[in-house]
Amino acid sequence: METHTSAFKFRLGIFVITGILLFVLGIFIIGKQKNLFNPVFTLKANFKNVSGLQVGNSIRFSGINVGTVDKIIISNDSTVKVEMLIKEEVQKFIKTDSRASIGSEGIIGDKVVVISQGNQLDKIVKPGQFIATVEPIETDDIMRSLKATIDNAALASKDVAGIVSKINNGQGTLGRLIQDKKLAANIDQTIVNMKSSTQKLDENMEAAKHNFLLKGYFKKKEKEKAEKEAKEKATAK
Repeated sequence: METHTSAFKFRLGIFVITGILLFVLGIFIIGKQKNLFNPVFTLKANFKNVSGLQVGNSIRFSGINVGTVDKIIISNDSTVKVEMLIKEEVQKFIKTDSRASIGSEGIIGDKVVVISQGNQLDKIVKPGQFIATVEPIETDDIMRSLKATIDNAALASKDVAGIVSKINNGQGTLGRLIQDKKLAANIDQTIVNMKSSTQKLDENMEAAKHNFLLKGYFKKKEKEKAEKEAKEKATAK
């Protein structure tokens, strides 16, 4: 095969140029992820459990990617140190009382470190400073809590079903009230009698007002009531 033809040299040139462009593009993408082209500062945080966080994962502040995880170091048997590279332009917004927590991009996405907004009156963090953390909630803990909730709901449903069954069978006060027609009829009659008694009481009171012996008493009460209403109206004005 002739390696000095113009067509071969052209294809070789295209291949080399394409390779260089891909290499530069790769360097640019990696550099952008690592914030190599932006001035950055370091923040640190100690966690008991990083919950699958990896070097290169994003740092978020106010919902915006502002940096990357630079190092994850096991300090001792109960502490994992996470070092973060954050854009220098964001430093003025992160306060000393800000907290770092570990979240996810979506339900099953990569882990991210989320830095909360602090008090505006607090001081700005310094490079290399440690900030407080909020420990992540493990999926296993969520599943255990969910299972306990489902079990409690099942028990409650079983109890409700038992109560409804007893009511349908006429057991208990409510069951007898619903199922026993005679008892229900007695209650209805009692209510009717109470209404009748109330009506008769009103009639008796009206008759007493016109009684010669009690007429003065009721007039006095009406006068006191009228004076009281007049006084309340005057006070309101």
